Amino acid sequence: MTASGSGGGRIQALVVEDDPGIANSMARGLTGAGYQVEVVGTGAQALAAAPADVVLLDLGLPDMDGLEVCRGLRRRCDAAIIVVTARGEEGDRVVALDEGADDYLVKPFGLAELLARIRAVLRRIRPSGPAVYIHGPMTVDPRTRRVTVDGTEVSLTPKEFDILECLAADPGRVVSRQELLERVWDANWYGPTKVLDVHVAALRRKLGVTGLVETVYGRGFRLGELE
Repeated sequence: MTASGSGGGRIQALVVEDDPGIANSMARGLTGAGYQVEVVGTGAQALAAAPADVVLLDLGLPDMDGLEVCRGLRRRCDAAIIVVTARGEEGDRVVALDEGADDYLVKPFGLAELLARIRAVLRRIRPSGPAVYIHGPMTVDPRTRRVTVDGTEVSLTPKEFDILECLAADPGRVVSRQELLERVWDANWYGPTKVLDVHVAALRRKLGVTGLVETVYGRGFRLGELE
């Protein structure tokens, strides 16, 4: 799940990474998932950056140890801090968590795991926050049952919205056809499964974003990664 930031807008993510290749790759993935991203390459820049909702912090920085940066960030803000590093020893994990990190992810890692870690950390530290799902140009608000794409509201039927909400709650996860039928229609649904395909086709047409709702043949549907 991608929640709205503390101000109700897009989540602000700060990437603290001195390797340009890794930093740019993370930034592209986060931007595609709907985050507002700032990238810095030093600890000093991280401590001087604008407050963020989540910080992805490398420990091997050129000007200071990442643990020092972690301590400084924890003193000045309540951002979720996820250490992203090649240091994989248990002792490194323990120290980072003791210094204020909320999670610890060892390189190399996939984008799907990174996004899942961010969602999990934000759920833990902001359990009462309103769930507004943001994925690329699309925003889904379950409370108001409104969907916008590039700021323009999209009119959906109740079933279409329910399908989209199931997918948006965990972008990238494949939701099986059976799970969608049970959650959107009824746990005892015995009608034709073709009804799901009809609604998904209509949903894709209304959203108008190629690759947003993907079919995973033989398994179900998911929200795709967008460039």
